[in-house]
Amino acid sequence: MVDPHSVIAPITLATDRLVATCRSLSDADLKAPSLLPGWSRGHVLAHVARNADGLVNLLTWARTGVETPQYANQQARDADIEAGACRPVAEQVTDLVASARRFREAVTSLPQAAWDAAVRGRGGQKLTARDLPWVRLREVEIHHVDLDAGYTPRQWPAGFLDRLLPEVAGDFARRTDVPPVRLRSAGVDLVIGVGDPELTVTGEAHVVASWLLGRTDGAGLTVTPPGPVPPLPAWR
Repeated sequence: MVDPHSVIAPITLATDRLVATCRSLSDADLKAPSLLPGWSRGHVLAHVARNADGLVNLLTWARTGVETPQYANQQARDADIEAGACRPVAEQVTDLVASARRFREAVTSLPQAAWDAAVRGRGGQKLTARDLPWVRLREVEIHHVDLDAGYTPRQWPAGFLDRLLPEVAGDFARRTDVPPVRLRSAGVDLVIGVGDPELTVTGEAHVVASWLLGRTDGAGLTVTPPGPVPPLPAWR
């Protein structure tokens, strides 16, 4: 069982890296497309900030026992992101820093007894408060890549990849819409899809993970028997 407090330091470092990237951009840069279809870089940054506040809502739910949804509804979530997307760099930075601080305070002040409280994420997935720091770290690291502003999966910390890759592969291992494939990386041997895999995909952990997440086309991976990497559905 992972101590949720052990994720605070990695979240802080990941957030600092994201803020540094944001500071390096111009206001015009924020209007450029991100790697997420239909979203500018400004949309990605606004989403990361609102995600922090949404997770604070779930921590409030865990602390009080009063159901507090991550977002009021899908329309409100989308409207908040849209409203924040066009802000200048200075405002984006201020929001990222302030929302990250609110999340950290909610984590550090949560009573020990509340960490196993059950909550539900935006998509209805069952979570406990203990899961939420990892959810936040995952959001910051993946969406930093989505900015398409110089931070790539190769820069994901090893400890992050050690948890991310088995998690994503584990989700895919239970899905019938995923082709059966064996994944191999240094020290990693995993199978996705249902059934006996006829293909083996081999590569560095960050390349395998980013392909599973739909962030790359699989360039740099080796397929055995030789051929293209198979198409994958969206992870979540």
